Amino acid sequence: MVVTGPARAPLLTMALRVEHDIFVVRQRGREVAAAVGLEHQDQVRIATALSEVARDLLHSAGGAEVAFVLVVDPTDGRRHLRVDLLPARPLPGGRYEPRSGAVARLVDKLSVVPREGDTVVRMSRRVPATAEVLTPERLTELRAELDRNAPGSALDELAAQNAQLIAALDEVRSQRDELAVLNEELAETNRGVMALYNQLTEELEETNRGVVALYAELDEKSAQLRAASESKSRFLANVSHELRAPVTAIMGLGRLLGDSASDPLTAEQARQVGLIRSSAGDLLTLVNELLDLAKAESGRIEPDWSEVDLRPVFGQLRGTLRALAIRPDVELVVEEPPVPSTLRTDEVLLAQVLRNLLHNGLKFTERGEVRLRAQRQDDQWSLTVSDTGAGIPPELHERIFEEFYQVPGATRVGGTGLGLPYARRLVTLLGGTLVVSSEPGRGSTFTVTLPVGGA
Repeated sequence: MVVTGPARAPLLTMALRVEHDIFVVRQRGREVAAAVGLEHQDQVRIATALSEVARDLLHSAGGAEVAFVLVVDPTDGRRHLRVDLLPARPLPGGRYEPRSGAVARLVDKLSVVPREGDTVVRMSRRVPATAEVLTPERLTELRAELDRNAPGSALDELAAQNAQLIAALDEVRSQRDELAVLNEELAETNRGVMALYNQLTEELEETNRGVVALYAELDEKSAQLRAASESKSRFLANVSHELRAPVTAIMGLGRLLGDSASDPLTAEQARQVGLIRSSAGDLLTLVNELLDLAKAESGRIEPDWSEVDLRPVFGQLRGTLRALAIRPDVELVVEEPPVPSTLRTDEVLLAQVLRNLLHNGLKFTERGEVRLRAQRQDDQWSLTVSDTGAGIPPELHERIFEEFYQVPGATRVGGTGLGLPYARRLVTLLGGTLVVSSEPGRGSTFTVTLPVGGA
């Protein structure tokens, strides 16, 4: 800090020699603090700290020279009232510790600094920024006024201290009353918060009980659904098994009736026997699909994992399904898989899935082509079956994988609606996915994605 004013002179100096001087130092300190613009509370604080330090130095160093200086902090330009106390005798060890620990809290800074081979006890208090800026002329007038003012007696200072103490007590009492009001408000708020907390806790516990009950009900429903699904699978398996024998017998009798070694039939009889054999064939197909679906749902299908080469699988599909392309305007195209064309899977189940998809494409395509292609991407194979049929609306893309569902429309042909659900279950069993991409009038593409290394 630097001293303000061109004269760089203290505002006031005085000697501390006897007990009475302690009262004078306190009084003069309050006057100087008021003159430079400190607020009332800060005036009392610096005067109180000054009297405590003066008493300590009077007893330990025989007194001191006291100087009041107005300084400016060069770092922030703020003004400070500084009080330097030069002890009459050197301080023991060149150090000073106030007897009261409250002294350091009454001022902004309290320190011992060396000066001209001696030590000075220095304290300071910051002047409010709103205080009047003292010009050099005003500082000169202020010094003269302070010199002219005669210090009061010890009794006057004691009366002033008592008045300050009474004012402080009144302020403390007022703050105590305010604190009591705040404590009551806080207690009331706490009671409200606790009531709300208890209410929320009760509601949360009630909600938790409801959630627990809901989960218990869901578990019960899930168990019932599992039991119903198992019962359905057993029913389908039993009924399919029981129906297969009589249906096979009907087809055999139909073949015997139409055999050339049997008695000749009339044209109408031959037509009716053909209808019986055709209906029995459709019924046997339905029975076999129901039995396959029941096996898949019950988990009784275990894949036979092996390294499978797609080329012979595609070749077999090309040969067996070409005969089903009965429409002259529909071409079956089975592309050759890229090399290397191996993956770890179940050859029989994979061929069954692809055969099902190709058969569906041939049934629902009136002109154009049905194409099977394979493409490898990193560690996955994508096997796609695309057709140029009527297409499927987007909102039905998942429904076609539901059991017994068939897309309505003019292109609807015979079928059970079990082929696609069964195919998706088999693909899932092989560790892959089966999805469809289709739009009305733009055909359909079914994509089977399988890992190269198996599930």
